[in-house]
Amino acid sequence: MTESTLPASESGSTPVLIVGAGPCGLALACELMQLGVPVRILEARTDRAIGSRAVQLWPLGLDVLRTVGVLDEALRRGLRVHSNVYHLRDSVLTVPLGGNEPLLLPQEQTMELLEEALERLGGRVERGVRVTAVGLTDTGASVKAEGPDGAVQLIEADWLVGADGVHSVVRDQLGIEFGGVRLPLDFLLAEGRIEGDYEPGTLHYHLGPKGSVVFGPMPGGRVRVSGVLAPGFPLTTEAVQELLDERTGGGLKVVELDTLATFATAERIAAGMRRGRAFLVGDAAHTHTPVGGQGLNLGLQDAHNLAWKLAAVINGQYAPALLDSYEPERLQAARQIVTTTHRLIKMFTLGPAASRVQNASWKVLGATGVLRNWFVPLLAGRRVRYPEVLLPAHRPASERRGAALRLPGRALPKPGARAPHWVPAAAPGAGTGFRLLTLGRPAGSALAGRGRRLAQAHSAALTHEHHTRWGTTGYVLVRPDGYVAASGTDAAGLDQVESLLIGLRAGRLTPSA
Repeated sequence: MTESTLPASESGSTPVLIVGAGPCGLALACELMQLGVPVRILEARTDRAIGSRAVQLWPLGLDVLRTVGVLDEALRRGLRVHSNVYHLRDSVLTVPLGGNEPLLLPQEQTMELLEEALERLGGRVERGVRVTAVGLTDTGASVKAEGPDGAVQLIEADWLVGADGVHSVVRDQLGIEFGGVRLPLDFLLAEGRIEGDYEPGTLHYHLGPKGSVVFGPMPGGRVRVSGVLAPGFPLTTEAVQELLDERTGGGLKVVELDTLATFATAERIAAGMRRGRAFLVGDAAHTHTPVGGQGLNLGLQDAHNLAWKLAAVINGQYAPALLDSYEPERLQAARQIVTTTHRLIKMFTLGPAASRVQNASWKVLGATGVLRNWFVPLLAGRRVRYPEVLLPAHRPASERRGAALRLPGRALPKPGARAPHWVPAAAPGAGTGFRLLTLGRPAGSALAGRGRRLAQAHSAALTHEHHTRWGTTGYVLVRPDGYVAASGTDAAGLDQVESLLIGLRAGRLTPSA
C-alpha cells in the first residue's frame, strides 16, 4: 500500500530515482544521463548478478545498446544468429533472419557493459540499498531505504522508476495489481559444452512428437538447451542427454554442463505502468514465458520509450502531458508480446496428433515465405503497434488508421508502427527531437520545402532530411525512440505535424484509439 506521508529528506531532491540495477534500470539511467538528467540508481543486491539468464537481444534491444554507446563491444563479445532452424517430424526448415538477426550475449555481460557506460557518464549503482516504503505527492516521490549498514535514509525524487523485477517492491508499494497466472510448466536451463554437427550462429527448434527443445550455440563455445519438462525430471547430465536423444533424434553429445536448473514462469501484466510521478519498467511491469527471447527486449524498450519522454519533460522541451503516453503505449506492447509468447508455448507443448498437423502447417508457412516475412519480424518485436496517443485529433482521411499509403515498391509505415529498415537510423546523440523525412524528386519539391521551413520554425524539436531515391512524394515523422508519429503523401499533411509539435509543447494529447 502506498505511504503518502513519509518524512522529508535532508539531502535534497534528485530528478529521477531508479530502483533496481538490472539491465532495464541501467539502460534507463544511461539514456537519461546522456540527455542531461541526473539520476540515482539503487540496488538491493550487494554484488552484480551473474549468470547468462536472458541471452537473446533482438535488433530493438540492440538499438538501446547503440544509443548508450556499447553496441560495438556487445557485438565483439556476443554471437550473431543468422538463421533459425526448425526440425519437424520429417523435414528441416532453415529460415534466414536477414535484417532481424539477434545477438546472443549472456545477461551478466550486458549488465557489465551498461554499468561501465553509466560510470563513464558519471553515475554509479548504490548497492545494498533496499527500498522499504514509497510515498507519492503531486510534485514527487519520497522513498525510505535501508543501506547495507542498516541505516535508514529518506530519499526525495521528482520522478520515481521501479525497475526492481517480478517481485517489485515499488509496484507493491504503489498498490498496482500484477494480474495473471503461473503456468503449470517447468522449464529446463542447461548450458555447457555439447558436441554435434551444428553451425555457430543458428538456433535450432526441435518440434517433434515426443516434445520440443531449443538448442543454441552461445559465445565461447558454450551451448544452451531449454525446453518444457515432464514432472519429476531429474537434474542430471545423463537426464539432459536422454532428453536430447529423445527430442532431437540423436547426434548431440553432452560433454560438460556448468549450468543445470529448472525454473517456473508466469504470464502477468501490471494493471498500470504509472501512478502519478512513478513508473514501472521491465519485469516489474510484465512477465511471460521465455520462448522467443522476448523478455529483456520488451523491458529495454520500456526504458527507451520512457527515457526520451522523461528527459524532454524535465528539460522543459515538452509539457508533462507527454508522459501520459507511456502507459498506454507500453501496456499495449506488453499485451502483444504476452499474447505472442502464449501462442508460442502452446505450439511447443502440443501432443503427438496436434504435432502432425503443426508440422504440415509449418511446411506450408516455410514454402510460402510467411515464416521469413511475417513470423521472424514478429519475434524481433517489429510488429508491436502503439495506440495513436501522440497524434493530432483531426488528421486527413489519407492518414487515418488503415489507409494504404504506398510508394512504388514499398509502403509508408503507419503511425504507431516501428520505422522500417529503409528509414535511416538517427545519428548518435540525436536527443529528444523528432526527425522528418521527406521523400521523392526533386529535392526542391513543395513537400521538401515545407519540411525545411517546418524544421526551421521548430528547430528545438525537429530536424529534416530529404531523400530522392524513391520516385514519388511522401513523408515520415519519426519519434526519438524510432517509432512513427505520422506519415503521408502531400505537403498539406505537414500542417498536422506542426499541430503535433505545438500540442506536445502545450500539453495536448489525443486519447488512445
